[in-house]
Amino acid sequence: MKCPSCDSENIKVIDSRPVPENNSIRRRRECLDCKFRFTTYEVIDAFHPVVLKKNGTKEYFDKNKLMSGLFQACQKRPVDPEKIANEIEYEILNGLHREITSSEIGEMAMEKLLRLDDVAYVRFASVHREFRDVETFMREIERVKRRKSIGTPRSADTTASKTKKKG
Repeated sequence: MKCPSCDSENIKVIDSRPVPENNSIRRRRECLDCKFRFTTYEVIDAFHPVVLKKNGTKEYFDKNKLMSGLFQACQKRPVDPEKIANEIEYEILNGLHREITSSEIGEMAMEKLLRLDDVAYVRFASVHREFRDVETFMREIERVKRRKSIGTPRSADTTASKTKKKG
């Protein structure tokens, strides 16, 4: 920080106060060389990850859109969709990736739902993966049932089903 009057870097902070209206901190400073006093504002630099959608467009991450899909999938189920959305938002913001695909966000949601409630998982997966027919639903339900009976994580179950198809 340099003094706006004499360009000196010999400055001290006299007073600091939060400014709630614009989420910033107001600081009164004084140059120790020329005694000039001035005010600075420190503003939190908000991080807004961009979502790359399946159709190629980009938009800022919107937790409300994620919650809308989760609320539909979790309707009348013992699952808190807001908690899941908060966890995913936290992971995205702390991942510090400037861009994330909508598919990655959907997979994060499905992973959490799979651990919590099979019905909510299948509901969400049917929209996210764009199930086209009853057979697709049935395959996914069978995969969930196998995973539950064997006690394997979903990714290992998918690998096992691919191995069976080859043989």
